[in-house]
Amino acid sequence: MKFSQRYKYIFVEVVCFLYILLFVYAAVSKLLDFENFRVQLGQSPLLSAFAGSIAWLVPILELLISLLLVLKRWRLIGLFAALSLMVMFTAYIYIILNYSSFIPCSCGGILEKLGWREHLFFNLVFIILAAADILILAGMVPKPHLISKPAVLVSAFSLSFLISFGIVGVLFKLSEDIIDHRNNFVRRFPGRAVKLHEIDLKVNSYYFAGFTDDKIYLGNQTAPLLVIALDTVLQKRSEFKIHLNRTDFQFQSTQLRISPPDFYLIDGSVPVVYKGQVKDWKAYMKWNGTPTFSHYELIDSLTLAFRSNSNTNGESILGSLHFGNEPKVHLNPNLLQKQIDGIFDVDGVLHYDKSLHKLVYTYLYRNEFIVADHELNLSYRGKTIDTISKAQIKVVEVTSRKERKLAAPPLIVNKASAVCKNLLFVNSVLPGKYEPAEMWKEASVIDIYDLNTNYYKGSFYIYHIKNEKLKNFFVLDNNFYGFIGKYLVHYKLSKGLTNSYQNKK
Repeated sequence: MKFSQRYKYIFVEVVCFLYILLFVYAAVSKLLDFENFRVQLGQSPLLSAFAGSIAWLVPILELLISLLLVLKRWRLIGLFAALSLMVMFTAYIYIILNYSSFIPCSCGGILEKLGWREHLFFNLVFIILAAADILILAGMVPKPHLISKPAVLVSAFSLSFLISFGIVGVLFKLSEDIIDHRNNFVRRFPGRAVKLHEIDLKVNSYYFAGFTDDKIYLGNQTAPLLVIALDTVLQKRSEFKIHLNRTDFQFQSTQLRISPPDFYLIDGSVPVVYKGQVKDWKAYMKWNGTPTFSHYELIDSLTLAFRSNSNTNGESILGSLHFGNEPKVHLNPNLLQKQIDGIFDVDGVLHYDKSLHKLVYTYLYRNEFIVADHELNLSYRGKTIDTISKAQIKVVEVTSRKERKLAAPPLIVNKASAVCKNLLFVNSVLPGKYEPAEMWKEASVIDIYDLNTNYYKGSFYIYHIKNEKLKNFFVLDNNFYGFIGKYLVHYKLSKGLTNSYQNKK
């Protein structure tokens, strides 16, 4: 009997020592590399919304539990606390493995080297050890004590497991809800963009003009009649020259748009619209009139959306132009919302997606985008996860020239954007919480939003080339193409980034 009691005592001491060693080591590792630990928690799909608090709470709890295990008077409570914390860690791993496409590790020290399934097994072993220790200690407690009763002990175990799983489950649901709907500027990275190809275009004046199933077309800002056609893997290249039937205009900002089998050459400063077919690259004037416009996108073969200036106050306004046999201009003065001057503060980028039949306008200086139908009726106003809700610009009026100018460099929020199907891709230039500063020296970040649900879906990185940052980009299904300096790069997006695409019915 004494022999058995002795070994029970040794077992209890060894298990407590192992827990103390584990928790102290893990806590110290986290605190010594605290910034990295907080960044890893910030990237967790379960805890990112609470990363700031949990980054402190976990190591503090580990140290407090270790102290309880050292003090014999509080050892039983310490073991229940250790069991509960280990169950929480295990529940976290279970949810990560079964309900998340992105699996970060934030354990610290040598535990980071373990795979997730090894981690799960490791945790289960420690849970069993803690449970065995509790049973032994409970058996040593005098009979009148509540914990010595089997029914009370079973209830205590059940509550520990239920509460632990419940806390992690609630945190998971709350974090998902906060990140999706009320994001406090915490990014998550549910997948990766893998670089496949790049091509040296020799100059940095190219832009995306359109595509077919097997070709990508580029226009050139400094040579507007030049067309470059590339295959989708950027290996084959061909050049074409556009021929105009009229050249008696003072062209200033001519751009190409391709919607096979047609192409369009448009200059909103004239303004004039040419139309032709890609089989011969001959363009014929289709429309010439008023108003002047910029930031245009084709809605269909005879209609385009644009940004112009109001005749009454000169402020920016969105409109559409039908350039068929009976031209018609439609303006909606209520889509763009003035904050400061109605010109600079509403600057942005216009997109149209034919599969969704929606216009999307992304503001440059604030965390907002507009979604409207093809008739310019507002669908909703969405928010990006950045926290800049008001444009931070200073505008001065030069009275001698009757001009308005920016008095200082503005704070850019959404540098560039693109739409593919129901997803909006935004190149944000502001770092979020818990993001490694080193990455911002090496890469640009792209945030993804679902236009059907108005939810933030995740982010990914696009790396600089020779210290040149991403300038502009376009997305075709799971293919990302970016203009970086004089290079065009091709990345493949993982399913974790594009699994929210709307399937065509």
